Amino acid sequence: MAWMARNNDRRMHPERLIPEREAKSIISLALNYYQPNPKRGYRVAKYALGDDYHNFMLRRLKRLCRILREEYGGEQRPYVDTGPLLEKPIAASAGLGWQGKSTILIEPKRGTWNFLANIVTTLELPAGVPQKDRCGTCTRCLDACPTRAITAPYQLDASKCISYLTIEHDGAIPLAYRKAIGDRMYGCDECLDVCPWNKWAVPTVEPKFATRELPSLSEMLLWDEVTFSERMQGSPLRRLKVHRFKRNICVVLGNVGTEQDLAALKLVAADADAMVAEHAEWAIAQIMYRVDCLR
Repeated sequence: MAWMARNNDRRMHPERLIPEREAKSIISLALNYYQPNPKRGYRVAKYALGDDYHNFMLRRLKRLCRILREEYGGEQRPYVDTGPLLEKPIAASAGLGWQGKSTILIEPKRGTWNFLANIVTTLELPAGVPQKDRCGTCTRCLDACPTRAITAPYQLDASKCISYLTIEHDGAIPLAYRKAIGDRMYGCDECLDVCPWNKWAVPTVEPKFATRELPSLSEMLLWDEVTFSERMQGSPLRRLKVHRFKRNICVVLGNVGTEQDLAALKLVAADADAMVAEHAEWAIAQIMYRVDCLR
């Protein structure tokens, strides 16, 4: 995640984000994406069950910027997880919620299931009122983390986080974390799922976030690059590219797969991509061990 070190001057000084004019305010926005997990043999993080939120939200923010310019003047610049902005601290400062011990923003009326976005503007707007941290003595997120990536309250070691390992990390998944990944094919919601503030969560009404249908892991494992790109068009999963997609599937099959999955894994084990082949061989060994234990 070396990209996090880039543009620190602008990240720490958002007033510089609008060239030749000093920005005065940041409008912080949140959009609910919560929905129950679909019933299938593997898990995808809830935010990625439907269409990618980046372009969809950016289009809405651009319309809002146009309205602000027409009604109030000034210059606006929209950001949806794309620019050098610290979205969660900004949202907390604006009063949308507070950063919980998991480092996730918690909104008291909807819990943790929010996409965040910002509009940087030259308009001088009244400041929001930060909310009180209401995590109290609760440690559910720390206790639930499968890889102990939340090393202390409000501290996250991204290199251990399943979301990082299955999405951002480009190489082999370390052996130490493969079993902890379990049936999580893309991302992880564990620290969000256990947060008691999610008792207020309500399902999103945005149709673009509706769960898209996906076939079995074995079938997807045999997709070529063209099929992967076509089937994942518009999905956050497309950012994995086919080699990480197959890597993740192999890890999940190693944890929950059966003898019926061995044929697909053996085909992939002969793949030219050495990283994917190694993960397929690991999965085969794990399944065979389980099979032998049942005999």
